[in-house]
Parts: sequence; structure tokens; C-alpha cells
Amino acid sequence: MLLGWTIFVHFCGHWRDTGRSWRLDWGQEEKVGSEKNRGSQYLLGVGKADITGPVVEINMMGYADTKQVGSGLRQRLYSRAFIVGNVKHPKDRFVYVVLDTQSGDTAVRYGILEGLSKLGSDFAVYGQHNVAVTGTHSHSGPGAWLNYLLPQITSKGFDKQSYRAIVDGAILSIQRAHTSLQPGYLTVGSTKVFGANINRSLYAYLANPEEERARYNESIEDDGSVEKTLTLLRFQRASDGKNTGVLTWFPTHGTSMLGNNTLISGDNKGVAADLFEKSFSTEYNVAEGFVAGFSQASVGDTSPNVLGAWCEDGSGAECSFRNSTCSDGKSQFCHARGPFFRVKDNGAASCYEVGKRQFEPARALYDDLDTNGTPITGSSVKSLHTFQDMTNFTFPLANGSYVHTCPAALGYSFAAGTSDGPGAFDFTQNDPGAPNASPVWRVVSGFIKEPTEAQKRCHYPKPILLDVGEISSPYLWTPNIVDVQVLRVGQLVIIVSPGEATTMAGRRWKEAIHDSASFLALSGSSSVDPVVVLGGPANSYTHYIATTEEYSIQRYEGASTLYGPYTLNAYINLTLRYLPYLSSSSTTRPLPGPSPPNNVNRSLSFITGVVYDGTPIFKNFGDVKTDVRPAYSVGDIVSATFVGANPRNSLRLEQTYAAIEMIDTYTNRWVRVRDDSDWSLVFNWKRTSGVLGTSEVEIVWETEERAQPGRYRIRYFGDSKVVGGAVTAFEGISGEFVLA
Repeated sequence: MLLGWTIFVHFCGHWRDTGRSWRLDWGQEEKVGSEKNRGSQYLLGVGKADITGPVVEINMMGYADTKQVGSGLRQRLYSRAFIVGNVKHPKDRFVYVVLDTQSGDTAVRYGILEGLSKLGSDFAVYGQHNVAVTGTHSHSGPGAWLNYLLPQITSKGFDKQSYRAIVDGAILSIQRAHTSLQPGYLTVGSTKVFGANINRSLYAYLANPEEERARYNESIEDDGSVEKTLTLLRFQRASDGKNTGVLTWFPTHGTSMLGNNTLISGDNKGVAADLFEKSFSTEYNVAEGFVAGFSQASVGDTSPNVLGAWCEDGSGAECSFRNSTCSDGKSQFCHARGPFFRVKDNGAASCYEVGKRQFEPARALYDDLDTNGTPITGSSVKSLHTFQDMTNFTFPLANGSYVHTCPAALGYSFAAGTSDGPGAFDFTQNDPGAPNASPVWRVVSGFIKEPTEAQKRCHYPKPILLDVGEISSPYLWTPNIVDVQVLRVGQLVIIVSPGEATTMAGRRWKEAIHDSASFLALSGSSSVDPVVVLGGPANSYTHYIATTEEYSIQRYEGASTLYGPYTLNAYINLTLRYLPYLSSSSTTRPLPGPSPPNNVNRSLSFITGVVYDGTPIFKNFGDVKTDVRPAYSVGDIVSATFVGANPRNSLRLEQTYAAIEMIDTYTNRWVRVRDDSDWSLVFNWKRTSGVLGTSEVEIVWETEERAQPGRYRIRYFGDSKVVGGAVTAFEGISGEFVLA
């Protein structure tokens, strides 16, 4: 009888969200229960969508280098959405979004919330209080989409095409997650990841108390200078036991792709997510559309360039430990090295390797989770969000003394950059007191906005280069109003950080939340130990969050801690203050606080659009200019060049610019086996004449060991524009070639 009922439900019924409870589509109530070995049941959904913005002619976001302008695509960017809700009270839910972007953002979040509000009553449950928008911190995506002026300067302002790609894709991923909602189980586990991160500001980290650092020094390989722990949360459907996704947290900067890279990608987190999602064959117990989110954690002082920082000035010396300079006393020749730094590919080989080093232990943990994982228990799901003005937030420290934050400001060492991406001119890190940079910059800094004596005292010992928090012309340069957000399901608590917390800052924050969550028994059970993770940068971008000790050193991370030496303490105070709202018995939310500005429709833009595309004489769009060879061996590089058009004419979201097709010998039909979401397929675009509007596209396949022998061809998908604005799609096909 039970077997027959199961088969009947499987083929005839599905779960439907009524907004009040979960029912089978003919009205049969679900019997909600929990199994001790699987934990409590929750409402779970996952979704993924394309957010790849303009891949050419737009400044890339992360390194703040005006010369780093997109020239093509190595890997598509995605939004991955994870929804967790209470089965009995489905309005109690949250959405955790992982974007393949440098960070979350105020304008992007506003756009997502506005879009969700237009989708109808089913989506009215999503709002400021329960939507978290995080970025993987990739430095390899297109820029020009952020809300505040400072990051817009290098991108020549704001680009709505870049912005809409992120917003629309994020909304679509949430829609897909919402549509997939079903009762299911969550399981959490952790593992160590080695060879994927080091501390790039060890000199500042060592300023933290020795006894505190000793608590995290477990071995030579795991000395505590960075967090080596990856936390994984598995989503499992109750109806058939199939896994629908995983969400992980691990800290390493999205700077494997170097500052001279001009190909769009999701950097090492994008690689890890792609490898995980494509690692399952049909026999594995996974649902169709499995989604793997690789979220950031305490990323502030981490680097994926694990061989350290070296001087590229011919000396062969390591960079200065104190301030990351070379023999000339400047930082420009100091560059960090990834695992394959000798490969001249702008960091691609190292990026793939660091992504793989995250994927492999994550996959091993996933495979062993039924044995070593911890079920999430406690049926309640809670979220809190408020805005806080940080220009002068006063609060007590643990010793009873009162301190306050400051209007945002950036120090001289901010302009020095890091060994992952050195700054320009003659700024250096570790620059408290009187900076030794060019006096020209002191004049420029004062011209922009001379900080008041009160502002200087508030930020001391930071020497202020840019008093960004007190500049409102033409609009705010950086945020002063920050997001305070925490999510909870069962014993899992997620701190949603708007800034890049350093290793020790993240530890202090998580420890404070853990102890308070345990004391308050937020999950409803005092016997279950809270699991606390930190994800970000999220919702906005408030630069860095360093400890007071690291702040005093004034390396890059301290100089980029916006709100003064007590920034971390303020975040901890605020999250602790609001934490009782996450109690299983709580029925209220904190007041929303002051809203930050939305600058989408007032942002400056000096980015020119595509005027028209042209072709060389006697040529058509898509014609082959340089064809493939007749034969290649596995491991060879295959390429073809086509008469192209500007890819900004169409982003081809949820589609592709390039494909590798293989002949199916049984049907004699061409089958797509690679597209531009694959790391090994590279799409390069080059303008050949600005006057004539001509360009060419090179598609490169770096054939992998797993590539099957057979007969192949390359297909190019493009879109051309004529004067007046009409856009026409076209295709190009290479000759055939044999791979053996």
C-alpha cells in the first residue's frame, strides 16, 4: 500500500506553495516531521542564472586599473540562489544569493528587490529583511554597475547594460529557486583546504595578540594565519532523497586572474563551482539542475597566490615583509605568485588550479557527508536586516568605555594596493603617521576634500588620503549607511558581511555570535551547538574590516577599513544587539533604519555605446578569416578566427558566443559539447578599425585530457548592428577537424 502511494504521488502529485503551508496539488496536507538521522525538514529551493555582462570595452571591476578593459570571455558568470524556509510557516524564509561578481551592491540589491516585487503575490515574501546578495569577489568581471562614485571612476561611470545583466540574472535565479521549492533536509560539514590561500598581510596579522593567534595555530601547514576550513551545507529533497545543491564558505581572494587579464571569468570560485556542478554523472543521487555555490568568507587578508610576493625587478628577492616593496622602495614591482606563475597566461592556469584545490576537498566532504556531516535541526528559520549610519555610531566596548565610528575615509596605503595588485605612483603599505608619498597627492587629496581635525582624530593613526564619507558631490563616493544582516536556520547562523573581514576580524565576529547564539539558544535547543559562518562582501561594498591591532599597522586592509579603528567592534555590537530577533519565538523585526541612496538613475556615465559594425570588403559577418587545421592531438590548442561584430550588441544571456560541436557518428548530427561557460573554450574579440567598425573574433579551444577523439568544428554566434540601431544575429562555422 505504501509503495503504491509513493508511486502515485511521484507521478501524479507535486508540492505547491500556498503562501501559508505546503500542500500536494490536489489539496492533501503534507505530514511534516523529522527523522533523527536527517534533521528537521525545511522548505528548500536552488536556482542558477546567467549574469554575464558586456565582455568587451568595459573596465573590469576589482583592480581599479583603467587599462584593464574587457576583450573577451573565458567563463560565463552566474547568480546562484539558495532559499531556505520554514515548512509550517513558509513566510519565514531567506534567500542567499552568490554572484560571480566583485561584491554585493546597494543598487544591485535595490534592483533585485524591485524586480521581485513585480513578480506577483507569490514573491511578496521576499524583501529587505530576508534577501542576502553576496559576491564571490572575482576581480575578472565587467565593472560599471556599482552604486557609489569611487568604484565608478576607473570604469568611466555607470553602465546600465552591465547593471541589468546582474540584476535580471539574480532575479531569474531566485525565481528558479522559488519554483523548485520543496520540503527537504540540510546537512552541514567542514573540511580543511590546503594550497588555496595564504595571508598576504602577515605583518599586520602578527600585530594581533600572540595568545589569540596561538589558539588557531594547529600545525605547520595550518598555522592560523588564514582560515583553512571550508564549510559545506548540503540541500537534499525529501521526496526522493536526491541532493539539489551545496553552498560552501571558504576564504581566498578572487585575484588568481592577474591585473593584466582582460578575459571575463568567475576567477577561482567560478572554477570551483563549475567543476562541482559538472562532476556528477547520471548514476549519482543528484537532482537535475544541481547548483553549487562557492561563497566567500573572511577574505580580507587572504590571497590565492600561494607562492608569496616576489620582486619582478630582476633581483629575485622577496618583497619587503613590512610594506611589500622592492629594492627601489616602491610597490610596483612586487607581485604575488600563483601555483603556475611561470605560465604566461595572465593567471589562467593558477586560477584553474586554485579552483580545483577548493573543489576537490569540497567534493570529498560532500561524498562523506552522510557519515561525518551534522544534520541541521530546529524547524525555525529566521532573518534580520537593518541599515545603520556609521558616520558617528557610538557604542560601549567590553571594558565599558564608549567609542564611535567615523564618516568613511581611505588611507594612503589604500592607494598602494596589495601584492595581488600593486597600486600606482609611490604609495606604500604600512604607512601610519606622516605618509611619504608624493606631495602632489597631498594637494590632490586636499582639493577633493580636506578632512577636518575631528575626522583626522577619529581615524587616527590612519593618514587620510580620500575623505570619501564627507563628499556628496556629485553623489556619495562610498557608503556611510551599511547593511546589518544575519540569517539563521536551525543551529546554522550566517553573518552577512558588507565588507571584507580579515582572518582575525572574522574569527572575533563569529566567536561573538556563536557565544551569544548559544547563550540565547536561538535554535530552540540549548543542547545543539551553533554553527556560525560569515559570507560576503554582501549587499553593499564597505571595503575592509580589520581588527584594531591590524588597523594600527595601516597596511592596505587597515587603510581600507572605512569607519575608523572601531569598525569591527561596531559590526559586532550591532549584530549582537539584533541577534534576539533570530530567536525561534521571535515574531518581530528590527526597525529598517535609514535607507541608503539609490544612484542608478543619477550616476555619471562617459561610456559610449556601439555605433555600428562593419565588415571588410567582400566579406560577411561570420566568415572564417583563419581556419582550423585538419587534425589535432588531445592537449593541442585549436583556434579559428571569424569576421566579427561587437558582443555588446547582445549579451546572449543563457546562450553562448562560442561552441564546439562534435559529430555524432550514430545520427550523423552535430552535437554541442562545449560552450563559453566552459573554462577551456575562450572567446577573444578585437577591434580592427574604429572608423569602419570592423572587428574579428578568435575562438580558442584548449583541448583537455577528457576530450574524446572524434570529428569537430567551431561555431561562432554573433550579432551585428547597423547605423540606426537594428541588431541582426548571425553565425559562423569553421572547417571540420579531427581530434585524436
